[in-house]
Amino acid sequence: MHFDLNDLRLFVLAADEGSLTKAAAKHHLSLAAASARIKALEAQTDLPLLYREARGVRLSPPGQAFLHHARLMLHQAELLRSDLHEYGGGLRGRLRIYANTTAVTDFLPEILPRFLSDNPKINIDLQEKPNAEIAKAVLDGRGDIGIVSAPMNVLGLQSTYFSTDRLVLATARKHRLAKRKRISFAEILDEDAVGMHPDSTLQTFLSQVTERLGKPQKLRIQLASFDAMCRMIGAGVGVGIVPESAAKRNQVSMNLALIELTEPWSVRERYILTRDQAILPSYAQALIKQLCAHYAPNDAADDSNRKSGTQTRGAIKA
Repeated sequence: MHFDLNDLRLFVLAADEGSLTKAAAKHHLSLAAASARIKALEAQTDLPLLYREARGVRLSPPGQAFLHHARLMLHQAELLRSDLHEYGGGLRGRLRIYANTTAVTDFLPEILPRFLSDNPKINIDLQEKPNAEIAKAVLDGRGDIGIVSAPMNVLGLQSTYFSTDRLVLATARKHRLAKRKRISFAEILDEDAVGMHPDSTLQTFLSQVTERLGKPQKLRIQLASFDAMCRMIGAGVGVGIVPESAAKRNQVSMNLALIELTEPWSVRERYILTRDQAILPSYAQALIKQLCAHYAPNDAADDSNRKSGTQTRGAIKA
């Protein structure tokens, strides 16, 4: 099948508007010309893509599938156009990374500067998304690399373990809970809390936990980074759930006490998701190697205790 991108754009417009007349107007076509283009698409697929009705059009079941792929094709075409434009200015490549909140705000800002310095002609498009959306983006080709904080057995994806982190409760040193060694999440729901922004993967996850417990957190403020959270917690605004790596980085300077959580979900294994590492560009493989090498000394003990499964441990050797 050979599709014209303008025809795909017209089809997407018709689906979005629910009207071929409106789509034709936005595409600067007559209704007859627009109708002929859609019929040509249907002739290629040998399937009805739109149901014509008195008040407009609606997608048929094959039309819904066609719309999904049409959007992907148009998205990829736009990325190609953008990339080629940048290649004309000397760029060699673009790496698209979809990652969770901890990766975007905590450890990638530490790792990526060196990578970008070593690869001056490579640009990075970094997007923060929930774990499920990260896997979907890598699977459908919108992302080259995904970074998640939970095992994800998704058909068509390779999963490479690279580190383990833990969520801890952080409090000010003078807080009444500061001397506790361990605590359950349910015990702190009556405390004033400092949280991440509502769309962050961590806050979304904690909201799901509190929904199951039947009691929300008493959030006083929500912030965009773990460092900002630690500053507020140290100042006595409230307690907060933060990754241990971020908490330890700020522990001394912001007078924090760190308390272990008793819940099993507080231990989080981090994975790199790819479609096929073997066919990734060399610079993408270099970043995966750098991530694995960065955490290899700290995770030697964790790695020896992990059970073997469908995931790949260190598919690219450090």
